[in-house]
Amino acid sequence: MKILFLSDNFPPEVNAPASRTFEHAKRWVQNGHQVTVITCAPNFPEGRVFPGYRNAWRTTETMEGIRVVRVKTYIAGNDGFARRIVDYLSFMISAVVFGIFEKRADVIVGTSPQFFTAAGAWVLSVLRWRPFVFELRDLWPASIVTVGAMETGRAIRFLEKLELFLYRRAAAIVSVTNSFKDELTGRGIDPQKIYVVRNGVDLTRFAPRPPSGELVKSLGIEGKFVLAYLGTHGMAHALDNVLRAAKLLVDAEDIVFLLAGSGAQKESLKKMAAEMQLNNVIFQDSVAKEKMPELWSVCDVALVHLKNDAVFADVIPSKIFESFGMGKPIMIVQPKGEAVDLVEGAHAGTWVPPEDPEALAEEIRKWQADPAMVKRLAAGATEAASRHSRDSLAEDMEKILAKVAEQ
Repeated sequence: MKILFLSDNFPPEVNAPASRTFEHAKRWVQNGHQVTVITCAPNFPEGRVFPGYRNAWRTTETMEGIRVVRVKTYIAGNDGFARRIVDYLSFMISAVVFGIFEKRADVIVGTSPQFFTAAGAWVLSVLRWRPFVFELRDLWPASIVTVGAMETGRAIRFLEKLELFLYRRAAAIVSVTNSFKDELTGRGIDPQKIYVVRNGVDLTRFAPRPPSGELVKSLGIEGKFVLAYLGTHGMAHALDNVLRAAKLLVDAEDIVFLLAGSGAQKESLKKMAAEMQLNNVIFQDSVAKEKMPELWSVCDVALVHLKNDAVFADVIPSKIFESFGMGKPIMIVQPKGEAVDLVEGAHAGTWVPPEDPEALAEEIRKWQADPAMVKRLAAGATEAASRHSRDSLAEDMEKILAKVAEQ
């Protein structure tokens, strides 16, 4: 099977869309399929092209057998929505223009969260007379209204019409949550063409390991109870709540917060922490994918954190699965929904009401005082990992693509 995949995030970027696309495509290649990924120069989230790459009109490389075609785009950092929209549109246009010259695929896939990528995949599917599959990672544009990036108006109504158009034109929709499937079904999309393939974890990379002594020393966290948020610092994550909880725990000298990653809100969070004189919060830059297990190793608890809005009840953050793989218990702070059910059902963590710093601080004190409970939850996380292996999930999606290609 010849698979053409459009994604504006791809390694060496380390966010969830890049990891999922790469890890699935790598396994499809191992199973004998030909996979071409059209992407852009790696630049997320700072909007700066990574060393060794350039924003050229078209370059090609091979990664783990995957043919990677990088096309020129307007590059914007993750700190201004209007500029990001131009970034998204430029990728859609470039992907279509250069995608026309790629060998005819059996199936064309476009992945969200922003669905201009999916729109580009649909256009290519029309031009090449091949079926189009929409991989749905986020309910866009609902999520951008929720975080306040845009107000409801003509632009949002246009995006909602485009959203429904793409759902209807897709030969299949691969959703990452059951909640998304329910949402689309409720909006009149045929449930027979909606499949659910959750995110997962590469168990060859993420597995329990002793803490990195070197990293523990460099971060100055010897003997500390470390709560870690590893991921994007964006408007959707409400990490100011974590800082407010940290303020309530400044008297607990053995508790420390590690916030690692990049994003639109990181500088404002650092400024807020400085103004609050928080000596129990450590900010760390993003690290390469191969360094992530080492960073996870020094954490006692994984913080999964989202804004208090009903839209985020339908979101399952990918860091949950990395936490499972590393055997890290999870303190999940987001509206109750599928993600909370997943964590609690695995006996791998506990729920805390979102944007309630007093409740978060109280739960942290409870965990810190009960090492036996933390150990039990860690065991639950480790056990859950095997049920969310990238190997089986890539196989599930491969079967969907094969079914579509045969239609």
